[in-house]
Amino acid sequence: MTGLRYVYAVCRSFGAALEDGPAGVAGVPPRQLPHRGLIAIVSTVPEEDFAEGPLRAHLEDLEWLTATARAHQSVIDALTSVTTPLPLRLATVFRDDSGVRAMLEEREEDFHHALDRLDGRVEWGVKVYAEAERAERPQEAAGSRKAASGRDYLRQRRLRHQAHEEMRDNTDRFARRLHENLSECAEDSLLHAPQNPALSGVSGRNVLNAAYLVPRSASEAFVERVDREKSGIPGVRVELTGPWAAYSFSGVEGRARS
Repeated sequence: MTGLRYVYAVCRSFGAALEDGPAGVAGVPPRQLPHRGLIAIVSTVPEEDFAEGPLRAHLEDLEWLTATARAHQSVIDALTSVTTPLPLRLATVFRDDSGVRAMLEEREEDFHHALDRLDGRVEWGVKVYAEAERAERPQEAAGSRKAASGRDYLRQRRLRHQAHEEMRDNTDRFARRLHENLSECAEDSLLHAPQNPALSGVSGRNVLNAAYLVPRSASEAFVERVDREKSGIPGVRVELTGPWAAYSFSGVEGRARS
């Protein structure tokens, strides 16, 4: 087939059809490329969009990048419903099937090791946000009485600052305790850097940004554990996402080859 090979993930043989038949990147449905006990999930994509030069330009185009990332993720999600995939980095592209097979041979041991470790497991994400504006309103209202003097003003300001620091400490303690408790019922966990609200567009201070590796069979219990724990303190929002392919624990990334 003409065109380049876009590789989504590496996995082992599976018998089920991909759920919902994802369209794939560039609208091309994914196919299986087996080699030496491994399977690369690939699509054939146009060289005019995915060769090195055009791809570099496209990666600066937010609209194109968003559409490609969604198509990529739809394939990974479909794979996760039927097998354990090792997702490769967005826009991992090879010249042809031979290039993909060479990659599978070169990294065969790493792929098998990762698949052995992750088989039957999924990733759950948990984020904790301190909703500062909502939590501070009652304090501001309590301290909104007009100061009778400069000393009174400074006292009110000190009390508001103390209340803010106490709320911040309580939120941080809650996030640490939540992570410790969830780590106990996960096989592995990983702390990511807190998200910058200016970049994520999500309100509140990101106190915890963690990933948990959980057996599929234990996922329901894990979700119930999060639900029980998240009723912790006012002004705190807990977000659970998943189940995902185990991105944070696979230890593999795509390295394109011409």
